[in-house]
This record gives sequence, structure tokens and C-alpha cells, in this order.
Amino acid sequence: MDSQNITPSKPQDEEIIKNKELNIWEALLPIIILVGMLFYNVSFAFGDDALSGSNQFILLLGAAVAAIVGFFNKVSYKQMMEEVANNIKSTAVALLILLMVGSLAGTWLISGIIPTMIYYGLQILNPTIFLAACVIICAIISIATGSSWTTSATVGIALIGIGDTLGIGAGMTAGAVISGAYFGDKMSPLSDTTNLAPAMAGGELFSHIRYMTYTTVPTIIITLIIFIIIGLTLDTTGTPEIGEQLTAIGDAFNITPWLFIVPVIVIGLIIKKTPPLVALLIGTLLGGIAAIIAQPEIVMSIAESKIMDFKTAYIGVMKAMTVDTAVVTSSEELNDLFTSGGMNGMLGTIWLIVCAMVFGGIMDAIGALSRISKALLSLFDSIFGLFASTVASCLALNVTASDQYLAIVVPGKMYAKAFKEKGLAPENLSRTLEDSGTVTSVLVPWNTCGAYQSGVLGVPVADYFFFAIFNYISPFMTLLFAAFNIKIKQLVNKK
Repeated sequence: MDSQNITPSKPQDEEIIKNKELNIWEALLPIIILVGMLFYNVSFAFGDDALSGSNQFILLLGAAVAAIVGFFNKVSYKQMMEEVANNIKSTAVALLILLMVGSLAGTWLISGIIPTMIYYGLQILNPTIFLAACVIICAIISIATGSSWTTSATVGIALIGIGDTLGIGAGMTAGAVISGAYFGDKMSPLSDTTNLAPAMAGGELFSHIRYMTYTTVPTIIITLIIFIIIGLTLDTTGTPEIGEQLTAIGDAFNITPWLFIVPVIVIGLIIKKTPPLVALLIGTLLGGIAAIIAQPEIVMSIAESKIMDFKTAYIGVMKAMTVDTAVVTSSEELNDLFTSGGMNGMLGTIWLIVCAMVFGGIMDAIGALSRISKALLSLFDSIFGLFASTVASCLALNVTASDQYLAIVVPGKMYAKAFKEKGLAPENLSRTLEDSGTVTSVLVPWNTCGAYQSGVLGVPVADYFFFAIFNYISPFMTLLFAAFNIKIKQLVNKK
């Protein structure tokens, strides 16, 4: 079949080429080499900085290996590039959403929306339920910021200190911080991994988030119950001191509950199934308006102006939407939290997605993904087996490739066809990628996430591992749902 026969309504459902079928080792060779290169790059060369560009280039090198396999099997360069183009085209909306997410985060920072969430979140602390409160606070902040790393590096550090004053072990507090931070990271439309998972699986952002609630909400409820039980059995001393943080936030921002109107409107739009780009654009613009009304001093500071006029407002809001901005407070530990990269901050993730699409496109064009899918379907005839294989692959990549993004990208591209051939909607795959790829990365000491969290919180992975309850229950929860066929969404037949 030539490319002219591809129907425009479902180009992704058609095979671009009909070349000699690869054997399983030929199909796996690019993935094996890719994982080996990524493992070296992260573990021995760049460490935490691998995502700044080197991992992306290694994805291109993996694509080159796949292309060489394709050339030996008579797949033309043109065919490979056509599939790469189709792959990148399929992620166009996801890439635009990422840019809009960056702009929204910027306006929600300078408007005081995110600081207001943090301000009220910190005030729910109580010594008896301190650990459960840590989960809730970090979940709220991580949802608001879309970053588990930022949450841990700012409020997380403060909570570790508060826990010490109460006589609560640092491992317990760190486990609660990480559990809440990763729950919020998974559920936030501002999170790069939450955008990355549906992009790899071929799904849609808000549908992915809604579908994740089925496994994620029960997991966080179990986590909270366990921490409440643990907290009730502990003897705590002293009272948490958060006055300095509250004062710092109050001095830097005009804190008012009225700012919650903006996120409530955006949530309402999402519930009404407004297209994500539209909802995020409206949220961004409303955030900019709120910044001009509620935080004029901050807008003037960003615009480097001494008067508030149209030009100042325009420059201040536009900078928040597009480039790095920061609001300095009197608390050094909070300053990292009150920063945003705007659209510019999302370019690293966009770069990663584009390079992953190049790798996946060439693997698709040479027939490697089809061959792997065929092998998987023969090995795992049941739906549960396919879910279990995906979970195992995500865990293996977190251990070997040492990076949560790659634990989403590689299995996402590898299993997309297998899920489709089983008649399963992409939300099943994207949810599984997050339940087993995103959250377990922090449990591996040499993974970038494990190394980062351990270093920032000052707590070894071994000390917080047992208490990172949300993170290790999540993959079991997704397997439980698969085993009992709970909320396993089927593809809609559009014929």
C-alpha cells in the first residue's frame, strides 16, 4: 500500500510501509542501545543535568540506530521521515498546551493565586495530624505549581524542620512530603509529566487527568489514613512555627480569598469539557488581569517601571507569560517556590517530546513497534498481562535509565500499539505510565528524582522509602484495577 491510499480521517490507523518483518531482536536492538546510552549519560556523565539536552540528543542517536536497522530492511529515508512528521504532528496540540501551561503558571504566580494557595495551605498544620497535614499541604502546592521538585525544595524543607521540632523522624516527614508532592504533580495540568504521558500514549490532557483520579484518589486516601494512624501513635512535642513563612508571603503579596475566583472558573471550564487550550488561555488571561488588580507593585517590578500604566501592565504580564520571573520574599526557603519559567520554562519538555517523536516515528516506520507489540500480545494474552508488562517496563527504566521522563517516553511509544490492538483507549496507557513511571522514580537512589529529593530534603532514600506510601502503592493500585477490570476504558469504534 502506498502513502496515497491513506485515508485522511485515520492516518494513524494505516501502515505506512510493507517491508520484511523484523525479528524480535532487530526490533529491540534500538531500545536496548538507547537504554544503555541513557543509563551511562545519567549515571556517569550528566546526572541531574541530563534533561537539559543530552538525553534529548541520545533519543536522536537511538533514532539513528533504528534508521540503520530500517535501511538494512529496505525502508527508505523518505518513509521514515514521513512517519516522524506524522508523529510530531500528532503532538502539536500537546506542545501548544505545554506552552500555555507555562504562561498560566507565570500569571498565576505574579497575581498571587499560587502564593494564596500556599498561604492558606500552611495554616492547616496540627501537631497530632502533622504527617497527614504534610501530605495535604504538599499536594495543594504541587497541584498549584505542577512541580514535585519545587514543592520538596521549598515547603518540603520547611516541613522537615517543623517535624524535627515536634520530635518526628525526618524519614517519616520526607515520606509524607514526597507522597503529597507526587500526588499533586500527577494531578496538575501544569506538570510536565502529566502532559508528557498522554502525549506519548496518544491521549488528551484533561481526559488523562480525569481518568487518573480513579486510581490516584483511592491511593492518596489510603496514604492519608495510614499517616493519620501513624500520627496518632506518635508522641509529639512543641508546636509548628510557620509565622515566618506566613509573614514573608503576606509581605510580598496581597493575599485575598478573592483570588480563588480564577482557579474556580478554570476548574468550571474543565468540568464543562471546554477544550484544554481554551480553558488554559482563559485562565492565563484572567491571571494577568488579577495580577494588574491585586499585585500592581509586583507587575511594576517585573516591568522595571515606577508607574502603573498600560505599557507597564502589558510588559509585566507578558514577561510572566513568556520568560523567567521571580518574586523575592524575606524567606530564602520560599524564594525558589515563587519563580516561574513561563513558556520558556516548558521548552525542555517540548524538546524531549519532539526528540521522542523522532525516535518513535522511525521505530514505527521500520516496523519495530508493530513487531514488539505482536510479541507482547503473544506473551500477554490477557489485558492484565499487558498492564503488568507496562508497569514492569516503567520500573525497569527507572532503575536502568535513571530518569522518570524516559520511564514515560520509552514504554509510552513501545506499548501504544499493543494497547490499541487490544481495543484499549490511550487513557489506560497514560494512566499506567504515571502510576508506575512518574511516582516510583523517587524510590530509586540513583534515579535523578531519588538523588534530587534525597539531596534537597537531606534524607537518604532508604530512610524515606517505607514512608513514601503513595509512591509504592500507586503501581499496585493500577494493577488491581486491571486485574478486576475496573474502569478499563475501551476504544470507541467509529466505523
